[in-house]
Amino acid sequence: MNSLIFRTIAPLLVVVMLVFSVFVMLRGHNEPGGGFIGGLIAASAIAIYGMAAGPAAVRVALKVDPLAIAGLGVVVAGLSGLLSLAYEVPFLTGLWGFFHLWGTDVAISTPMTFDIGVYLVVLGTIAAVVLGLEEGE
Repeated sequence: MNSLIFRTIAPLLVVVMLVFSVFVMLRGHNEPGGGFIGGLIAASAIAIYGMAAGPAAVRVALKVDPLAIAGLGVVVAGLSGLLSLAYEVPFLTGLWGFFHLWGTDVAISTPMTFDIGVYLVVLGTIAAVVLGLEEGE
């Protein structure tokens, strides 16, 4: 797209969409949202940036191949399920750990890490497809 207005506003829109996608992903196991929807929002941001700046600029900005991001997501999601086997409970059983960080307790859970894995899988897969389609023109 060769519009000056779109090329100017796209980077700001991408930042807002990426922050919102992380918010939706982290809120997902308590309210509507989650890794899938957050990943779709992030992939949409990448598609918008690709339309404004071109796929080569997106690949430079990502610094990592999108399929590598998807692979990392599969590993994170799989490890969050396998962690439950170490505690001799069924696969994908939710586990919580609490860490004291800067005067507050931070809860880390396997459902959250699974959501992060799904987020990365969806982001990487959709970004790879979008970039492939944009480069094929």
